[in-house]
Amino acid sequence: MTMGWRGTLLSIHIAPAASYEMEELEEAELVAGKGIVGDRYFYGTGTYSPKPDAREVTLIEEEALDALAADDPPMQGAPIALGHDEHRRNLTVRGVPLNHLVGWRFRIGDCVLAGGRLNFPCKYLEEILGKPVYLPLYNRSGLNCWIETGGIIRKGDVIEPLDERTEKPNRAFPSRDVRTS
Repeated sequence: MTMGWRGTLLSIHIAPAASYEMEELEEAELVAGKGIVGDRYFYGTGTYSPKPDAREVTLIEEEALDALAADDPPMQGAPIALGHDEHRRNLTVRGVPLNHLVGWRFRIGDCVLAGGRLNFPCKYLEEILGKPVYLPLYNRSGLNCWIETGGIIRKGDVIEPLDERTEKPNRAFPSRDVRTS
């Protein structure tokens, strides 16, 4: 099955440790099996580092943030603006169907990522932001990934599917082809 999309990397963010503010980068080094150099999960100091399933790099769709800002669907009672530095994901992307990439490889610039599992919103995010984002972000809170081929990524890089399953385990959907659901 061929996936027909092509997306763009809009922003790159890291935090050096749990609860630290996210810092925006123009480019970042991805290291296979580790994460983004300088990020809390690279060093094992992230909130969820003790549960290291596919947390080497996290992505979220700009389209999900647009929907949140438009109160679509109207779950939170009012529009909520969420900046790229607030959602706590490393990469903000546009035109990339993240929910369909669990178990699949894709390329950002020269790097290859493998979709591990969908990211779920947490009450912790609501607490630090002071915004009711838990329910509105459910099922659109992003994707946790492994880095299979490292390298440098830059804002504006093209993101493309590789149409190859990953050999990495994924706990969210162990035997289901989520690209067609």
